[in-house]
Amino acid sequence: MKGEMSGKRDLDERLLAYGAAVIKLVESLPPSIAGRRIGDQLLRSGTSVGANFEEAQGAESRSDFAHKLQIALKELRESCYWLRLLAKTEMLPQEMLADLIDESLQLRAILSKSVATVKGTAK
Repeated sequence: MKGEMSGKRDLDERLLAYGAAVIKLVESLPPSIAGRRIGDQLLRSGTSVGANFEEAQGAESRSDFAHKLQIALKELRESCYWLRLLAKTEMLPQEMLADLIDESLQLRAILSKSVATVKGTAK
């Protein structure tokens, strides 16, 4: 149980750091129409991942927990899309995006496995 709690705390911190990195990245976007629109979407989805994960910690049932984890995963998938779109459009230098895209993919894999485990579909 102690290792499980430590892993949860580590994930809490990673999601918090992810949200902070998203905020910093959005602040560096150009003030163009596209920069503002993508920034708004990325800011919303990228910061809600950790918030939804935190909300899952207070879930009222296993199915509520799974549902909230799925919402966090959905928001993470969306933020990964916006990051990849920024990379594709070269709106920001690749070196500003690479680590955050990598972290979003890693977090997505972790949350996907967590959702599968909670739902009893893990292989």
